[in-house]
Amino acid sequence: MLKLGFIVLVPILVGYFYRNFVPLLPNTCLLILYSTVVAVAVISMAFCGIFGSLPLHMLPRKRASTDEVVAIEADHETSSNTNHNGATASSSFKKHRLDSCTIAGGGNESTADNGGNSVIIRGNGDRSNSRVVESSPSIMALGDANHNEIDEDLHSRQLAVYGRETMRRLFASNILISGMQGLGAEIAKNLILAGVKSVTLHDEGDVELWDLSGNFVFSESDVGKNRALASVQKLQELNNAVILSTLTTKLTKEQLSDFQAVVFTDISLEKAIEFNDYCHTHQPPISFIKAEVRGLFGAIFCDFGPEFTVVDVDGEDPHTGIIASISNDNPALVSCVDDERLEFQDGDLVVFSEVHGMTELNDGKPRKIKSAKPYSFVLEEDTTNFGTYVKGGIATQVKQPKVLNFKPLRDALQDPGDFLLSDFSKFDRPPLLHLAFQSLDKFVSDLGRFPVACSEEDANKLISIAGNINENLGDGRVEDINPKLLRHFAFGSRAVLNPMAAMFGGIVGQEVVKACSGKFHPLFQFFYFDSVESLPTDPADPSDSRPLNSRYDAQISVFGSKFQKKLEDAKVFIVGSGALGCEFLKNIALMGVSCGHQGKLIITDDDVIEKSNLSRQFLFRDWNIGQAKSTVAASAAASINPSLRIEALQNRVGPETENIFDDTFWENLTVVINALDNVNARLYVDQRCLYFQKPLLESGTLGAKCNTQMVIPHLTENYGASRDPPEKQAPMCTVHSFPHNIDHCLTWARSEFEGLLEKTPAEVNAYLSNPVEYKDAQRNAGDAQARDNLERILECLEKEKCTTFQDCVTWARLRFEDYFVNRVKQLIYTFPEGAATSTGAPFWSAPKRFPQPLHFSAADPSHLQFVMAASILRAETFGIQIPDWVKHPKMLADAIDRVPVPDFQPKKDAKIVTDEKSTTLSTVSIDDAAVIDELIFKLELCTKNLPQGFKMKPIQFEKDDDTNYHMDLIAGLANMRARNYSIPEVDKLKAKFIAGRIIPAIATSTAMATGLVCLELYKALDGGHKLEDYRNTFANLALPLFSMAEPVPPKVIKHGDMKWTVWDQWILKDNPTLRELIQWLKHKGLNAYSISYGSCLLYNSMFPRHRERMDKKVVDLAREVAKAELPPNRKHLDVVVACEDDDDNDIDIPQVSIYFS
Repeated sequence: MLKLGFIVLVPILVGYFYRNFVPLLPNTCLLILYSTVVAVAVISMAFCGIFGSLPLHMLPRKRASTDEVVAIEADHETSSNTNHNGATASSSFKKHRLDSCTIAGGGNESTADNGGNSVIIRGNGDRSNSRVVESSPSIMALGDANHNEIDEDLHSRQLAVYGRETMRRLFASNILISGMQGLGAEIAKNLILAGVKSVTLHDEGDVELWDLSGNFVFSESDVGKNRALASVQKLQELNNAVILSTLTTKLTKEQLSDFQAVVFTDISLEKAIEFNDYCHTHQPPISFIKAEVRGLFGAIFCDFGPEFTVVDVDGEDPHTGIIASISNDNPALVSCVDDERLEFQDGDLVVFSEVHGMTELNDGKPRKIKSAKPYSFVLEEDTTNFGTYVKGGIATQVKQPKVLNFKPLRDALQDPGDFLLSDFSKFDRPPLLHLAFQSLDKFVSDLGRFPVACSEEDANKLISIAGNINENLGDGRVEDINPKLLRHFAFGSRAVLNPMAAMFGGIVGQEVVKACSGKFHPLFQFFYFDSVESLPTDPADPSDSRPLNSRYDAQISVFGSKFQKKLEDAKVFIVGSGALGCEFLKNIALMGVSCGHQGKLIITDDDVIEKSNLSRQFLFRDWNIGQAKSTVAASAAASINPSLRIEALQNRVGPETENIFDDTFWENLTVVINALDNVNARLYVDQRCLYFQKPLLESGTLGAKCNTQMVIPHLTENYGASRDPPEKQAPMCTVHSFPHNIDHCLTWARSEFEGLLEKTPAEVNAYLSNPVEYKDAQRNAGDAQARDNLERILECLEKEKCTTFQDCVTWARLRFEDYFVNRVKQLIYTFPEGAATSTGAPFWSAPKRFPQPLHFSAADPSHLQFVMAASILRAETFGIQIPDWVKHPKMLADAIDRVPVPDFQPKKDAKIVTDEKSTTLSTVSIDDAAVIDELIFKLELCTKNLPQGFKMKPIQFEKDDDTNYHMDLIAGLANMRARNYSIPEVDKLKAKFIAGRIIPAIATSTAMATGLVCLELYKALDGGHKLEDYRNTFANLALPLFSMAEPVPPKVIKHGDMKWTVWDQWILKDNPTLRELIQWLKHKGLNAYSISYGSCLLYNSMFPRHRERMDKKVVDLAREVAKAELPPNRKHLDVVVACEDDDDNDIDIPQVSIYFS
């Protein structure tokens, strides 16, 4: 009450002071008296505790960079429950009353002891402000928990996957993770990056050296500390907006009511059943997940309650179809235009809109369809008495929610239902693993420990337990309990391997998101997985699996110390250090790869860190923005494992850097891991690995989807052997004159942005920097493109030149008129609504949409926003200062009103491209050369009026800066155009996704992909595995779907008694001549008719003059004819030879390497 009194008193005192003293006192006295009043009020408030409590609430918004922790308690008795979809009735976290407060000065560590829970808290840079606050067993590190607004710069890629509503539900969700070994840390990382409201970490145990094999947050200095407390600080750095707390004592089921979802990674079956029963019957239900990783085996169980509603089953946008005809039948046949294949499925519900004639379908009622085909479907409705279809119409899929009835763990153990399969070659494996995990729980319950690695006695006991349990299963028993597999299971059961933790951390993290949001279909209900194929091919020696008192002991217990040495001595090249690269670095550091004296890890990436990276590229912090990705990532990886021998480069891998990544570099590598985001770079690395016979581990993600591909020399096909079909591009005439969806509008908007603000200013600068050379180049070209370039420069420097900001407003307003009024009027003047094609068909038939011109109104905020963004960016290109008044609607409207807008005059001879095959809008004219000369003459006159040294500032599109007006202009352009054509408009975020070509990305699918790849890395580094041991994977966490299969073998080419694949090379030594090369091939029954080096032809049998080259050395021909510049250290060159057999059949032969030194 006293605090509140002073808060109210301050404004009263200040107001009284102004009213009674201001008119009477001189300025000096006034200042003194005013200062005194304010000082008295402030000092009084400070003594009442206001200032004393402010530091608790004024934490910096930036992500935590140091070790300061503020301790408060979660009040489990008085907190309100929250429902399963993340809507919080009231905050479940309350400030704990502080009974004592110990201030530690001078950088010393202080310890607050509370019932055996010891918390060590260090200061934040300023050592004089270090402090320790005594707390209850729940220790919370406060972050900035203001979740009212979504930071779109940070979460843009995640928003592209989830959408705003799911993100808001996540922001309101409180999660418990029990068990902070490797799997718990991975799950926590993914959820903290996703941005849930709070994560509570629970673990009663202490960090052991054993844990360092699987947990990236622990270091050797953490050994002996409580796992949860040792985890909280590094996890908090990932996202300071998430509230992190810890629990270090035994959990009670009543404590679970504070959470929307609870995850247990290290819990007995008995306790899990007790907790699950409580969660299942709680109102509202608490989503329960039990997950565990045991060596190369893993299991997940999900129970989201008796009735869980999935709002969006797959996360895909509703499919649409543009209607071409609808029959008056029962049932009715609906045909669609062949512009795009339909994605409808039998049983889907669709709604109709914009149908002309058969208007009864426009009532918004969902209708079921059947017999769905690529361009038609049958409507389960009688349309006999409906109006006759005339034209138009769109059918849009209606996505239906789905209700799932989960069984509690108690019942599901006895009746598991269908298991989620991942590998069809192991279709009988899930029931066996269901039995194995129950047997392990019984073993641990009876003996109080896990089986010892390579202990035959323990393995046999586990097998015996499994047999006993299996006998009691009745009809559900497993026919073959597979003792060999159970032995592997027993030997590694205590170990949490990092690749398994990463993979399962991704899956479980995604299941928590589903539980909190209803977005995507949950895992229903059991998932089992194993990767026993990752074990070394050499028989295990029991003595080789004994612990060495090292950080790799858990991994050694599964793979042995000899294999660990092989991992440590590996020479690995990781290409890319973005989201995939960060995860790979973490995994490799924990596995100990390249951590030995003979080992080395090289990572390269030419990119720098941006804010949008921070939501999934977890090795980066906000203070790293602008720094080189590879350097920061390498440093972070070395902090995870100081033994990692890593070198960071900032070079793009490609033909231009072969002086850096030369032959010696590639020859010395053990394995290459791609972490790239574009196909061309992947193809180049693939060709290098193909040539130098190196294993390539490939992966990629797209939203909730991920895929992995193993490229193993002589065993599998290479990455480039099969390619996805190219994306279908909309015809140019569709984009520029006949759009029928928002993607077309945004493609056009992006093109206009770049043309107006980047390309034209760049052309102006190119001309001004060297007028003579530029004019000569355009004269020599003499084509429509040269004419367009000159016209744009002249228009920019003469007709549309801007010298004041009012000129920029004028330009923007006239652009609006040109784009959305005049061009549309010209289009419908040239092609009126009733126009017909040359065949007599209606011109404006689907998918074309008849447009309407807009009418500019300063009262329309979107019109004003367009002019504001366009004028600001136009001013930037001319270097004109931007006044503040442009952001005030009334003042901007006044400036627009001063712009004279000429009336539209249609052109009778206007040429509008309608040919869908046309690739340019420019029309070639026989008068181009004359027009170019005239334009150059005008441009020379115009240039004389420019200030000396005049240059324009081209603007490169940057999608991730919301303050630069780039997306404002593009969204404005696209939405005004959409309005012209009655196409639904989009907000700026959606426009950013499409126009910015943003690849949707989330941390969970990235983690899963890298975990899967690292399971394959074990095999690649062992080197003795067969094709059937490797796995390629496609996964979609949204469904969820896991599809694993052995890779495709390389294509075998046969000729005579020879055979080869793409992995083979033919080598000629001793610096042969062209004749010797041809004769060498002749001996193999092959007739060489063409030999080339690079893109240059060295020999062709059809050219008589080429016979003169027969006695020249091949290397000399390459230097003379192809102008090859071979580095001094290069010992060979590679030529491509086209051959045919004696029957004139073309034969594809391997690349031929000619050694000349």
